[in-house]
Amino acid sequence: MVTQPRLPCYKLGIRFGRPDMVKQFLASRRTGFYFRVLQEGEVEAGDTLELLSRDDNNITVADITQLYVREEDNPDLRQRAAQLEALPKSWRDYFQQ
Repeated sequence: MVTQPRLPCYKLGIRFGRPDMVKQFLASRRTGFYFRVLQEGEVEAGDTLELLSRDDNNITVADITQLYVREEDNPDLRQRAAQLEALPKSWRDYFQQ
């Protein structure tokens, strides 16, 4: 289960020698994401992933990233994000405030 975006830190800018790297990375809306394991099993290179379900709130990882870094005044998206069960409690609490 996808749970949250993977947000970069200042070390990304250091690694690439560019102080604006984090800003550019976030602007791409391709931050990556963290998974939660719901059922243990074996996964190997080349295996396919299949979408089994989607949350009724219809929020993408990119939406959460945008909300976190840019669109704090979007009350509808904030409310939907705060109800997203896949998000860790700390993220839901952040969006409720």
